[in-house]
Amino acid sequence: MTEITEYICKHCGKTHTDLPAIAFITPYHYDILSDNDKANIATINEDFCVIEHEDQTDFFIRTTLKQKLVDSCDFLEYGIWVSLSEKSYDDYNDNFNNDNHETTYFGFICNQIPEYEQTLSVKTNVNTQKGNSRPIVVPHQDQMDNKFVFDYYNGITQEEAISRVKAMLDN
Repeated sequence: MTEITEYICKHCGKTHTDLPAIAFITPYHYDILSDNDKANIATINEDFCVIEHEDQTDFFIRTTLKQKLVDSCDFLEYGIWVSLSEKSYDDYNDNFNNDNHETTYFGFICNQIPEYEQTLSVKTNVNTQKGNSRPIVVPHQDQMDNKFVFDYYNGITQEEAISRVKAMLDN
């Protein structure tokens, strides 16, 4: 990754030399709420988000997705949010500090990833990890007609990854 030699993280203020993750601070469903709704019907922190609409409650968790690079040993990481059922959300929340909890949930991607026409509602498996790291997301392979899913399974070039990261850092 010689084209990105170092950058200053806007979140932590430290200088890094690795390829940064493309991270979303909030799920799309939170982003589109009015300021009033954010204050009154949503609860959010770094790992969990709940939005209590009149007719339904939406549950989101923060996860990681690793997109392989076809011409490198590296991955382009995305810090994305997924929606879970209430039962899965409760199980994840109940086991959040359990270093040995490993399971798989069904979820939907809840961020619109730049460079792709549509990533909202891509079906995924959400795999928790030992050691209490953020869950790893794996899109369902039956959605290969979606360019993002296609690229997940077939990879992107290092040049594409660097271009995406530079665009993120410039914003």
